[in-house]
Amino acid sequence: MQHGPAVRRRKLGAELRALRTRAGLTSGEAAALVGWHQSKVSRIETGASGVKPADVRLLLDAYRVNDPDLRELLLVLAGSEESGRHHWWHAYRGVLPPTYRDFISLESQATAMRTLETTVVPGLLQTPEYARAVTRAAVEGLDEERLDALVEVRLARQDVLRAEPPLELHAVLDEAVLHREVGGPEVMARQRERLAEAARLPQVRLQVLPFSAGAHIGVTGPFVIFSFSSTSDLDVVVLDHLTSSLYLEGREDLGAYSEGFSTLQFHALSPEDSLDYIAGMNDGV
Repeated sequence: MQHGPAVRRRKLGAELRALRTRAGLTSGEAAALVGWHQSKVSRIETGASGVKPADVRLLLDAYRVNDPDLRELLLVLAGSEESGRHHWWHAYRGVLPPTYRDFISLESQATAMRTLETTVVPGLLQTPEYARAVTRAAVEGLDEERLDALVEVRLARQDVLRAEPPLELHAVLDEAVLHREVGGPEVMARQRERLAEAARLPQVRLQVLPFSAGAHIGVTGPFVIFSFSSTSDLDVVVLDHLTSSLYLEGREDLGAYSEGFSTLQFHALSPEDSLDYIAGMNDGV
């Protein structure tokens, strides 16, 4: 179990090692190609030390990696800030904790996201009013300026659903999420309308886990699984806590959470029935 920066170093190093092996090079040969000592390549591959984006480019060139998506993803993991589209959040460095920036960077590069929410609507599907109410409740003592900035970030994150290609979002919502009156009845009614709109998008699969499902594996808390098309070795599970986030990268962890999510989907209402349920709640308002 690691925090975000350590996970990114380890995942980046593991992928660079795999690419070197695929290129038929030893670590010593790779080091010679880029003019380094062999120990530097080893430290990068084990995640023992960080690596600059410029150094990643040298290695990718030496390994003849031409896939632009893979190169971009690995450069993001190295902390590259060249792409304005992928790094808009750096304008908010003063208000975003590092773990939140790590989360957004992974979200911006992922091709798919699976999320279980047990208390609130996922950030990618929140209305401005709902996002404001949630943020105000979650972070005590916020002044209006910082609150405005955090809500702006929450809404800007939603651009991944409108990107080309868009992020594929699979969300399971505990029924409690729909009943908890965040911001009051009017805010909730509009939020449920937003969920119904999102559920009709081809890139969104939204399911409601009803109270009748009883106890389930999600009672331990919400989680997110990010997946990447370039390589499954970069997939990661994110667990949110009050003051930080934890990132799980092991194959056993990924397998357990993936299996758990599939179980939740099985016990949840179908996407069609979920949409009807959400629409019915507003009809009854």
